[in-house]
Parts: sequence; C-alpha cells; structure tokens
Amino acid sequence: MSESSAEAAVAAVASASEAAAGWRRATGLAGAAIGVIAAGAAAGVAIERMTVGRGMRQKARLALDSAGPYGSLRGTPGKAYADDGTELYYEVDDVDPESAPALSPRRRRLFGRKAPAPVTVVFSHGYCLSQDSWHFQRAALRGVVRTVHWDQRSHGRSARGVAQTQEGRHVDIEQLGRDLKAVIDAAAPDGPLVLVGHSMGGMTVMALADQYPELIRERVVATALVGTSSGRLGEVNFGLPVAGVNAVRRVLPGVLKALGQRAELVEKGRRATADLFAGIIKRYSFSSRDVDPAIARFAERMIEGTPIDVVAEFYPAFADHDKTEALALFTDMPVLVLAGVGDLVTPSEHSEAIADLLPEAELVLVPDAGHLVMLEHPEVVTDRLADLLTRAGAVPAGATVSGYGSTSSTARRG
Repeated sequence: MSESSAEAAVAAVASASEAAAGWRRATGLAGAAIGVIAAGAAAGVAIERMTVGRGMRQKARLALDSAGPYGSLRGTPGKAYADDGTELYYEVDDVDPESAPALSPRRRRLFGRKAPAPVTVVFSHGYCLSQDSWHFQRAALRGVVRTVHWDQRSHGRSARGVAQTQEGRHVDIEQLGRDLKAVIDAAAPDGPLVLVGHSMGGMTVMALADQYPELIRERVVATALVGTSSGRLGEVNFGLPVAGVNAVRRVLPGVLKALGQRAELVEKGRRATADLFAGIIKRYSFSSRDVDPAIARFAERMIEGTPIDVVAEFYPAFADHDKTEALALFTDMPVLVLAGVGDLVTPSEHSEAIADLLPEAELVLVPDAGHLVMLEHPEVVTDRLADLLTRAGAVPAGATVSGYGSTSSTARRG
C-alpha cells in the first residue's frame, strides 16, 4: 500500500470511528458492547469509504431497493391469533391445479371423489427477519406444493406482541411454539405437515414439538432445521476473541434493555451510522466474499426493519432455549439438518449436535456459507429441501422444482 493509500485508510478508519463514537455518545451505554461487535465490520466499511462516497452508497441502496425482486412474492393472506391475542400474519401459496397429478383409480376407491388433504409445508423464519427470507425456496416451490409462510410476532407484517407491549414481558421460545400452533390451526387445520425452520424458526419448531407432541406424531411427515440450535447458545462466541465475547455477554442484556427504552433515539442512530451497521449485518449474515449486493441489501433491509425494542424483547429467549429432549419426536420421519460452515450466529457445530441425536437425519454442511445460507446459496438449500419433500411424499418424484438462484459452492453431506 502506498503512503497516500495508507493515509487515506487511516483517515477512513478515523471517520468510521468518529461516526461510531457519535452514536455511542447519543445512546450512552450502547457503545460498550456494540463497539466490540462492530470492530471487524468497521474496517471493511472504512476501506469502502476510500473509494465510494456516502452519497453514492446511499444512491446504490435506493437503486437496489427499487430494482431487486427479492421479497416481492405474495400469496393469499390470512390472520391467526396467538393465545395472548397477538395478530399473526401468514400467506398461503396453493398448488397449481394444472400441475397437480390426477387421482388414480386406486385413490378414488380409497378416498371417494374427494382428494385427500394436501401436504402443507410451513416455513418459520429467524430472528430479525420475515417470511420473505425464504424468497428463493418459495419461488422454486410455488405451484408444486402447498406452502404457508408466516411472520413471527413483532416481525414483518405480524402485530407487536400483546404480552410484550401491554405487560412488558420478554418473549420466550415456548411462546413462539404456541404462535406456530395458532398459525397451523388457522392455515392448515388438517392434512400432513412438513415443518421448515431457520435459526429462531427452527427453535420455534422444536418448541412446538415440546408442547404439542401429539401434533408431531399424528401430522408431521418431515422436518427441516436450517442454521439452528437446540440449546447452549450462551456458549457461542460470534467469532470474537475471548475477552470481547465475555464483555458482550456481560453487558449486552443490559445494553439491549436500555436501547429498547430509548427506541426512537436509537433508530436515529442506526440511520446515521447505516454504513457501519451494513458492515455488521454482512459479517454476521454471509460468509462468501462475492455475495450479490442486491441480496446483501435485501438482508440488510429486513434486519433494519426490526425495531430495536423488538430486538431487545427477543434476545433473552435464546439464553434459556433448550429443546434437546424434544428432538426425539423427529426420529421417525425424514429430517434435513443444514447449516453454513461459516455461520457465526448459530455455528454449524450446533447442527452437527442435532444430527448426532437424529442419526437417520441428512446432515448438510455448506462451505463458504454463513447464517443466511438460504439466501447466500439458495440452490443448495432448495435442492436438499426438494429432496426431503420427495422422500416424505409431499411432492411426486417426477415433479419439477425450479432451481431459483445460483450458487458457486458444493454442499458437503455429513
């Protein structure tokens, strides 16, 4: 690096640091933990500042927002109501009648003129995301199988949690399991089910099993657990050095509580330091270097759309999450366990631990993939999910599932 380049880099880092310092001053306690997490991302943001002006970056974000097709798929809307009255939004994509196979004479004898209830695939998304995070898989499966996509409470188009806004209670994973049951009761009250969950969505599926084991035994024919964990999340180091992660664990719960109480001020701070947060989001969402900028921006937009007080309400649930025993309910069905090798949020070792308890499960580890593996390498996830659905009898063996998206990596099966 030349002397002038070195000076530019120093200036850029200083600029990034100054912006972060301003945000810390505005939010008080927040900088203690967030500064540790942001350190790695800030360097990348600073280097970008050397060549790309702030105005140009803002224009690029707007262009990606207007041109990107991601998250644009919509289905038939519906509403379910949780046990505390929270309104949960979901959408249904039905099977295309023209592509559905005709009933054979044998099926007509067994079921009369009425077809059996179709298999419904229920997708549950992760923390700070929305149902749109399954964009590629949804596009690939449209018309082939009946699917339900829903927004977790306080996320996406679902309403804020009543227990959180009126009673000040934090969310727990058990509540999310009951929310999923409410969605199933409203959107798929009968017929076989395939449950698909990413990250917090996978934990939601486990909580459903823990509380409604009869539902799992009687109706669930296959399960996919993507980038998730059955417990021990308090041991995750998020790719930080020991000293850094210990500091984060010690102060982050208090920081998030303080931030949640000053949500309006914090949201202004997030907007003022958008570049820094974009770097953090990219680091903890993806692993490969060549992520499509439109995909990175799509993920950033979903995460940005989650208010800081919602982030604070949900965070404590993960430390208490332990659904290891509930995994036994999935032993007698096809199961896909898939994770990105570079996942810093729910490391792939957690998926390997799940697979160890489900020896008949298919374990797929995707190299060069991070936490949002279904966006980073969509064809790998879609391919393995389509295979799972075929093994479960959810789609005919000859059905065509389009490969929507692209990937440069090859998955490694455990």
